[in-house]
Amino acid sequence: MRTRRLGTTDLMVTEICLGTMTWGSSQNTEADAHAQMDYAFDAGVTFWDTAELYPVNPTEAATYTLTEQYIGNWLKTTGKRSEIILASKVAGAGRPHIRGGRPFNKESIQEALDGSLKRLHTDYLDLYQLHWPNRGSYHFGQNWTYLPSQASTGLIVDDMLDTLEALGDAVKAGKIRHFGLSNETAWGTMEYLKLAEKHGLPKPVSIQNEYSLMYQLHNLDLAEVSMREGVSLLPYTPLAAGWLTGKYYGGARPAGTRFVHESYAASQRLTPQAQACADAYVDVARKHGLDPAQMAIAWTLTKPFVASTIIGATTVEQLKADIDARNVVLSDDVLTDLAAVRRDWPMPY
Repeated sequence: MRTRRLGTTDLMVTEICLGTMTWGSSQNTEADAHAQMDYAFDAGVTFWDTAELYPVNPTEAATYTLTEQYIGNWLKTTGKRSEIILASKVAGAGRPHIRGGRPFNKESIQEALDGSLKRLHTDYLDLYQLHWPNRGSYHFGQNWTYLPSQASTGLIVDDMLDTLEALGDAVKAGKIRHFGLSNETAWGTMEYLKLAEKHGLPKPVSIQNEYSLMYQLHNLDLAEVSMREGVSLLPYTPLAAGWLTGKYYGGARPAGTRFVHESYAASQRLTPQAQACADAYVDVARKHGLDPAQMAIAWTLTKPFVASTIIGATTVEQLKADIDARNVVLSDDVLTDLAAVRRDWPMPY
């Protein structure tokens, strides 16, 4: 398994990252989770990502933190913590069952981190991420209506500094090695970098944002930030929530899949444009004799600002196929055809 440097750190992470967000939902039991961890570890995938919020789809108070608990049980049973580069996240505002839905601050970051460490049966996290900004985000389907927060810049910056100080305390205490951002903007990333430099605090080393053939917003300003400032992208949803697997080709909606689940009925990804775009990308894969999902994952790994692509699977069979995408080499002809689809469908959802 090839590795890449995470930001400016000394951490070399596997170019495939094991995503965990469905473990504990109706999609995956603890036994399923342990089977995926066993397979991923044996396949050489040693960079794993989770969050206190998980599982999702749906996000519920009854299942909150189950994913971290499942991972922690596996780590405790196997004794393999030292062989895993482990990442988690602190939830932001908006979820009533998580600290009353309040934004994170110095105290709540400490509380959340201690909770994650306890559930994961570990003394430290290699990477601790801010799941979404306190001031809001254009991610999660909000890009069509997004406006920056109307709060004063001074108040926002003060809040960011408070967050950085909490993360700095966690680094000093040995509870985290590095911190990263998620669902963040170019301005937010640069502001964290400026504040860290000015106050001698930890700098963000990564940014975990949605990124796929069908959602390429990172290619613009954020790509330059990633490359010039050493803030690696960790793409999530590289299969565009399943669009790029081919299972929804031509309007198909197989029973038991995400797009027929009632919690997904109002998803921002379910648009006629997305159907046409996804079908076009699947056509490219079929033209060149490629598995559509593997082609989509392999495409993210062609980008110099990507350190590791986060994959998630319902079954071990899907996981195996996704991990094997690391061996897929995309020819110039394939890349040319993919670029042509993007020009036709630059922003399908």
